[in-house]
Amino acid sequence: MGVLHMFHKKSSGKLAKDRLKILLITDRINCSPEMMDMIKTDIAKVISKYMKIDAKSMEIQITKEAARGRIVKNPILYANIPILDLKHETNG
Repeated sequence: MGVLHMFHKKSSGKLAKDRLKILLITDRINCSPEMMDMIKTDIAKVISKYMKIDAKSMEIQITKEAARGRIVKNPILYANIPILDLKHETNG
């Protein structure tokens, strides 16, 4: 499949189906939209300590499907976090 597969545009039907799967999984694991927002905020705060990110464009999802379509036992959290720049530490 390779790296180019990540940039392949999904059809609107496939995108809607994926969103419905995410909604059903978050419902099954008892994760409300409010909880998802809190998780997203916490992740953004931690990552922001180390790099400049675009938190408004950040996406998180919980799924039971791993890479290559394998169904997994426990839910998996995926995060898509646009990195704008790395923060550089200065000594001294």
